[in-house]
Amino acid sequence: MTVHTSPPLSPPFTECVAFHRTELAVILSLYGRMVAAGEWRDYGISSLQHVAIFSVFRRTAEHPLYRIEKRPDLRLKQGMYSVVGLDGQILKRGQDLKTVLRVLERKLIRAVD
Repeated sequence: MTVHTSPPLSPPFTECVAFHRTELAVILSLYGRMVAAGEWRDYGISSLQHVAIFSVFRRTAEHPLYRIEKRPDLRLKQGMYSVVGLDGQILKRGQDLKTVLRVLERKLIRAVD
């Protein structure tokens, strides 16, 4: 007698990293101000196994201007939040999201003639 078992229909569930509602509120607040200033126009959110990414675009078809990343594996080392520039350079890293996002808020400050 032969027993045949069918393969599972879906792969086993693996947890992925995601932004919490309070984190998204802080990020979207900054995003709204930058859209109002005409700096940003679109965004994308990725939730992967080891990192959650909020990408900011000037135009939809471009590469992201900035990536706001959450890596919980680094929370005891350099900090789990980071802002990454267009060229892949880490602009700011730390434990507090609001502090890390200040590097982007400086873009809103302009001299008035």
